[in-house]
Amino acid sequence: MAAVYALPVTTLGPPRLRVGIIGTGRVGAVLGAALSRAGHPVVAASAVSDLSRLRAEALLPGTPIVAVDQVSEHADLVLVAVPDDVLADLVSGLAASGGVRAGQFWMHPCAGVGTAALASVEEQGAVPLAIHPVMTFTGTTVDLARLEDCPFAVTAPDRFRAVAEALVVEMGGDPVWVPEESRALYHAALSYGGNYLVTLVAGTLQLLEQAGIATPARLVAPLLSASLDNALRSGDQVLTGPIARGDSQSVARQLSAVRAVSEQAAWGFRTLGAITADRAIAAGLLSSEQAEGLLAVLGTIGERDVR
Repeated sequence: MAAVYALPVTTLGPPRLRVGIIGTGRVGAVLGAALSRAGHPVVAASAVSDLSRLRAEALLPGTPIVAVDQVSEHADLVLVAVPDDVLADLVSGLAASGGVRAGQFWMHPCAGVGTAALASVEEQGAVPLAIHPVMTFTGTTVDLARLEDCPFAVTAPDRFRAVAEALVVEMGGDPVWVPEESRALYHAALSYGGNYLVTLVAGTLQLLEQAGIATPARLVAPLLSASLDNALRSGDQVLTGPIARGDSQSVARQLSAVRAVSEQAAWGFRTLGAITADRAIAAGLLSSEQAEGLLAVLGTIGERDVR
């Protein structure tokens, strides 16, 4: 028998969903509060740690705190806000124990997985939705303001795409469609930029400290801010410095100085230098002949083709 997807109706405004939240961590509690603010009542939540309970009290006042397997009992929308690696097993266990009703919406905010992680509830007639806010969370009311116009990656069955996107809009966000098969690559891209940018900046500050600069952050803040802004606007076309110019002698001096204080930083310098040279060639900023000299200095000639 086909599942019937019926939203609860009220006499005022659009249909409202009763929300249950599994996991009142920093993300779950804030998204629950955002849904509540949009008019979707939070009818139950689970909170394991003392901190989670305090967070629920602050962001979801009056919400009954129940066991995980009781959250979905009276919910039309179940938000499962747990780490990526435990999501599928947790949901599968709940589905096996009868905690899923046909017609419910089950939604998770994990970045690296799509609706496949909710396959077990879909088999029970529920609708899987994957929405990931592209933002870091503090788990406080500060995050609610930050949700305004925040991009959300949205993955859902085609016929329920509008539902997922509408929920994002109601929370204040900006839905961005990500196909199921692209979810892992999408997550990798965010880590590539978000996480590794921190590594690059921290490494830059460390090298400047070793160069005797008393306030390295103050020194490079304008440069790094401008570089990020330029890259977001124009991509590889704004590459500058000795690699973009093909100045292999300058790169050799730089590498020697970095290696003198940190072999790890020197390895990163060489690797990123080779990648940057490749991108400069592709962008038409650097010739293959210039790149050969750079890659010879960086120690990568013979390990790869110059494109």
